[in-house]
Amino acid sequence: MRYLQRGLRTAAAENAQLVVLELNTPGGLLTSLRQMTTAITTSPRPVVVYVTPSGAQAASAGFFLLMAADVAAMAPGTNAGAAHPVGGQGEDLEKTVAEKVTNDAAALIRSLAAQRGRPVEWAEKAVRESVSFTEREALEKKLIDLVAADRAELLRQLNGREVRRFSGVTEKLAVASPQIKVLVPSPADKLLSAIAHPNIAYLLLLLGILGIYFELSHPGAIFPGVLGAISLLLAFFALSVLPVNYVGVLLLLLAIAFFVAEVKVTSYGLLALAGVVCFILGSAMLIDAPLPSLRVGWGVILPTTLVFAFLVLFLLSRVLSAHRVKPVTGVEGMLGEEGRAVSDLSPRGKVFVHGEYWDAVAPAPVKEGTAVRVVGIRGSVLEVEAVPSEEGKGAMS
Repeated sequence: MRYLQRGLRTAAAENAQLVVLELNTPGGLLTSLRQMTTAITTSPRPVVVYVTPSGAQAASAGFFLLMAADVAAMAPGTNAGAAHPVGGQGEDLEKTVAEKVTNDAAALIRSLAAQRGRPVEWAEKAVRESVSFTEREALEKKLIDLVAADRAELLRQLNGREVRRFSGVTEKLAVASPQIKVLVPSPADKLLSAIAHPNIAYLLLLLGILGIYFELSHPGAIFPGVLGAISLLLAFFALSVLPVNYVGVLLLLLAIAFFVAEVKVTSYGLLALAGVVCFILGSAMLIDAPLPSLRVGWGVILPTTLVFAFLVLFLLSRVLSAHRVKPVTGVEGMLGEEGRAVSDLSPRGKVFVHGEYWDAVAPAPVKEGTAVRVVGIRGSVLEVEAVPSEEGKGAMS
């Protein structure tokens, strides 16, 4: 969409005679389709949609772009049509929903075909009956305007042709000696296109979650947090242009909750198993697209699920283990330490613990030289008790 809009803006800015959009697509999303058809029909300069090279197709959403064009052209050996709407997983929609979506798509194709002077009934058949046409069949039925073997032949046939714009204005094309400017996707377009791939968006989302979690559980690491934040922002961009199923998002969050609970609750693996199941289902449902190529692939989902579950459980277990470890520094680290009394404690006196002399109190009198153990701390005064002689041999030696 960004690439198309940039091309149309460039053509308008440079007052180009026409824009040639070379098309080869199996289809796409209705939301994106409407934005693209609107961009074509409102373009200041005439737009030629050319299905090329041989073997290419303008199927499903691509057929709508072909019908929206000022001039529709196809190369030999191409086909167009099969534009019946399907559900998010490529299946037939539930009856009532299917009728609504199909009627909406049929109305759009009728509007485009009628305004362009193309046969409405055949255009509608492509939507309602999934009819597909070869380039010759499309030309015979007047769904397209011409067949051209390559770009040079296309321009020769367009030269001197009168084009009726979507607004009703007629414009004559003059491309006898055209100066062709090929507008290729910019590095930013390529980057955003790559990021918007469902598999990449999915991996960025998971990497962002892991990075943020690692930073929160290990404050000061910095790099995981920065990487996680960048990954999440890129993932949110990608998901903004993809048809996200929010049930899939909730299932992923539920899976993470199960992984956290597994570390804290003794469930003998049941919570981890539930987390894995929710993670797989959420990953499969995350992108609600009609074509397998527009959804997260199983070859990515299954290994990612195992790796993600392992990393989350590992990080959580390390954090909880660190929280359970007895402090070895500071005042808390003194609890349980053993030493000896360097004066009588009755109840107050001096003890030698952890290489230092401390003021101490004991609940019962303690003789000088007796092994003692720290059982409490009151400010800078240790609370100690005498260690039975068998336990205190090491301390007394």
